[in-house]
Amino acid sequence: MSFTKNWQSIRKAKERDRAAGADDAARFVFNGQRAYCNPAMTTANKITIIRILMIPAFVLMAIYYGESIKRGEPLEWQRFTAIAIFLVAAVSDGLDGYIARRYNQKSALGVILDPIADKGLLLSAIITLSISNWSDVDAQYGQFPTWFPVLVISRDAVIVIGSVVLHLLNGKVEVRPSWTGKVATFLQMAAIAWVMLQLMFLPLIYVVAAAGFFTFISGIIYVMDGFRQLGAHGHSNPS
Repeated sequence: MSFTKNWQSIRKAKERDRAAGADDAARFVFNGQRAYCNPAMTTANKITIIRILMIPAFVLMAIYYGESIKRGEPLEWQRFTAIAIFLVAAVSDGLDGYIARRYNQKSALGVILDPIADKGLLLSAIITLSISNWSDVDAQYGQFPTWFPVLVISRDAVIVIGSVVLHLLNGKVEVRPSWTGKVATFLQMAAIAWVMLQLMFLPLIYVVAAAGFFTFISGIIYVMDGFRQLGAHGHSNPS
């Protein structure tokens, strides 16, 4: 939903700038802040693109390690490589954001690429660790239950579709970040870490259940907020 909001802000800013005779080169709005950006590929965008390219490398190493577990010959270097790739990609998320703010490299391309990189990394890890077992001791600690990725993907799909519908009907989307959404993301990352680090002091299902609960609740909250916005613009009545 944040992507839809930022893209709409960019479009409206460009229309205002054209009406005012402003230079088309690089004015846009990013999270409510007007900025100038270099039309060329920025350092922040390059980092984001590298982060996206690291996703298939992580998936490949994760699947290979799962296959080595299945053969009964765990190749730990593959697990450590997958963990290292995931950590570097996660850290680069904060790095490209810092560079964009510090050196005024906020751009429309970054608005598009950043959420793709964020969701791509998170979803690829959840999906991969649900089809590949990472524990040679107990599969219950090395693999997500099937319902977990289905729930996460379904919630994100509902949010994206809802944003498109709101944009088409209302002409705008008001994003209201929910604390349950932030908790859900944190617990999803915790569940991924539980598998990759092979933590066993607490059953994995407890962490996954908590992540699934907040994922579901946050999805309900976003849906209710979407209906509220439709009602506010007179679209809730079928007539």
